[in-house]
Amino acid sequence: MRLNCNPYYETKFGATYLGNSLELIADIPNESIDLICTSPPFALVRKKEYGNVDADEYVEWFKDFATQFYRILKPTGSLVIDVGGSWIKGIPVRSLYHFELVVSLCKAKEKGGLGFYLAQELYWYNPAKLPTPAEWVTVRRERVKDSVNTVWWLSKEPHPKANNRRVLKPYSNAMKNLLKNGYKPKIRPSGHDISDKFGKDRGGSIPPNIIDGRCSTDKGEIGQPTLMQENLSEDLVQPVNLISASNTASNDYYQRRCKEEGFKPHPARFPQALPEFIINLCTEPGDIVLEPFAGSNMTGRVAETLQRHWLAFEIDEDYIISSKLRFEENAPCCTSTAIATLHE
Repeated sequence: MRLNCNPYYETKFGATYLGNSLELIADIPNESIDLICTSPPFALVRKKEYGNVDADEYVEWFKDFATQFYRILKPTGSLVIDVGGSWIKGIPVRSLYHFELVVSLCKAKEKGGLGFYLAQELYWYNPAKLPTPAEWVTVRRERVKDSVNTVWWLSKEPHPKANNRRVLKPYSNAMKNLLKNGYKPKIRPSGHDISDKFGKDRGGSIPPNIIDGRCSTDKGEIGQPTLMQENLSEDLVQPVNLISASNTASNDYYQRRCKEEGFKPHPARFPQALPEFIINLCTEPGDIVLEPFAGSNMTGRVAETLQRHWLAFEIDEDYIISSKLRFEENAPCCTSTAIATLHE
C-alpha cells in the first residue's frame, strides 16, 4: 500500500512515514487494514517528552483517531490498543480514563459511541516497571507497584479474524504425561465435567489472554510459542490473556545502537512479545498491519519478520531516525532461524 507522500524509509514488507497520523490515515482506503496494533501516548500525571494528553481530555482526543481507525479497518479487522492506567494528581487514587475510553469506543453509534466490540481484554505485565508513583509506593508505602497495562482488543464485528492455534504454547510436562498415559473422564470439585476429549493431542495448549514474552524475548526469535509457568493447574493450563514481558531485553540492541550513533531513543518502547502475540493471533502472512504511533517501531519490526505488510506513522523525526536501527542486518528478529520457525 502506497500513500500520497514518500515514506521516510522502506523495507521488503513495510514503510515508515513522518507526519501526523490523522493526516496520513486520510490516504488509506476504506476497509483495507487487517490490524491496528498500537500504544498511543498515555494520560499520565507527569508530562512525557513524546507528548501526552490530560486524562479529562483523553477520550475526546482519541475519538478523532478511532473514527479513522474504524473507517480503514476491514470488517474482520482488529484494533488492539495498549493503554496504561494513571493516577489522580496528589492522591493515591486511580484514574478511570482508560475504562471511559473503551466504554466510549464500544458504545453503540446511535448512543454517541463508535460501535466497536470489545473482543477481549489482554494484560501486559511488565516486571521491570519502576515502582511509581514513588510517593505512594516507596515513600508512604500505601500502594503496591503498578506493573500491568490493559490492552483492549476491539473489533468491528463479533467474529474478527483470529486463530489461537497461531499462539499455542507448549504442553506442560503434566499434560504430556496425561496424553501418554490417558485420561479418565471425571467431574471436578468445581463442577466442570472433563470429558475424554480432553486427552487428545491437538498440537499445544490454547494460549490465555496473558501474554508471556520470556521465551521468545530471551532467544531473540519471533514465532515461537511462549511459555507460561508450569505450576499453574498444569493439567488444564491454556493460553492466557496476560503478556508477561519486560521492555528491556528485547530492546537492548536498539538502545545500544542509539547510544553508538548518538540517536535519540524512544523512552517508552514496546516489548517484542506484545506485538508478536497480537500479530500472530489476529493476522496471517500477507495481511496489513498499521502502527499509527510508531515510536521505536517494534510493531513494524515484528510484522516484517512475520511477513506481514505494515505501515508505521510517527510525528517525531528523531524517533523515526532511531527506529531504522531495528531493521539493520544484524538486528534481532531478522534471522533466517526466526523465519524458518514460522513454517515449521
